[in-house]
Amino acid sequence: MEARREVLRNNAAIAFDPEAFFTKIEDGKTTREYRNKQVVFSQGDAADAVFYIQSGKVKLTVVSTRGKEAVIGVLERGSFFGEGCLAGQPLRMSTASAIQTSSIMRVGKNSMVRLLHRESEFAELFTAYLLSRNVRIEEDLVDQLFNSSEKRLARILLLLAHFGKESKPESVIPNMSQDTLAAMVGTTRSRVSYFMNRFRKLGFIHYNGGLQVHSALLTVVLRD
Repeated sequence: MEARREVLRNNAAIAFDPEAFFTKIEDGKTTREYRNKQVVFSQGDAADAVFYIQSGKVKLTVVSTRGKEAVIGVLERGSFFGEGCLAGQPLRMSTASAIQTSSIMRVGKNSMVRLLHRESEFAELFTAYLLSRNVRIEEDLVDQLFNSSEKRLARILLLLAHFGKESKPESVIPNMSQDTLAAMVGTTRSRVSYFMNRFRKLGFIHYNGGLQVHSALLTVVLRD
């Protein structure tokens, strides 16, 4: 069931190509290149624009009042972020930073609202994208509540490797640190290191110009 949902999400992503609609925006739109680890916006900044990843990857993090940081998502090419401003969010609830060289388009809130009102096809696709993101968030919450850290790590690796989109193993992120994985899983770096070594010995993952994930890792997720 999980694999089927992931296939559906990937198919929706393929159909969702908003860049043609963005060409219709005459003002309020800019594109910028970001270096690895460069911040796009910070938690607490004014929420006044929506962003679209043309290439690269972006990490979303949240810091508690006690200074504890958690990774709440890693977004890829074709993803939107910062859309909370469209729902009246005055300040950013998270920090967005590039985790590799990335090209990111910024669309001002007013320009985005006009585009959504004017282009019904774009509005429909954008809504479908947001609904898909909500489903993913709900699944992540269930994963955190009911699954062990080993299963959560396996699921995250499979998602990062686009499991369900291709039958062959894919590179995840060459510079994805174990600290970042630990923050996504909600456990310690030492536990992530232990499980990664275990997965490697079992042949579920290997390193070859980046982390390679094999579909056999799904057995960890499905195991009772």
